[in-house]
Amino acid sequence: MPNGKDVPAHFHITEAGVVTKDFIDCGGTVRSEKFITMQLWTSMDFYHRLSSSKLLGILSKAEKLFASDDLEVEIEYQQETIGRYGIEAGTNKFVLTSKHTDCLAKDNCGIPVEKVKVKLAELAAVATSCCGTDSKCC
Repeated sequence: MPNGKDVPAHFHITEAGVVTKDFIDCGGTVRSEKFITMQLWTSMDFYHRLSSSKLLGILSKAEKLFASDDLEVEIEYQQETIGRYGIEAGTNKFVLTSKHTDCLAKDNCGIPVEKVKVKLAELAAVATSCCGTDSKCC
């Protein structure tokens, strides 16, 4: 989990599928997202373990829904409420990552674009390395 805690080893995968979300952002642009979702669930069966072959069987059955698309995977997991997480490969385990909301139409909402701050000394070092006297790049 993003907070460093582990999902209990006795979790179940109760759903695996594809979600398509069609929506209009706050700037009026129609958008569509499509992603694979898997729902994790835990119960009181503390000795349950999802074997790799069982997981492969679940994914093989759901694969026809993915239509060979290269889609992001989102994990749903309930604690106090249902949380939605990204997933990354960690060292010997998968890591659930935090997801965040964002404005997709910042230019229409009057949200200023964040300017990148660069130290003058760092800029001078780059200019010296690529903009020598014989260089035609600058």
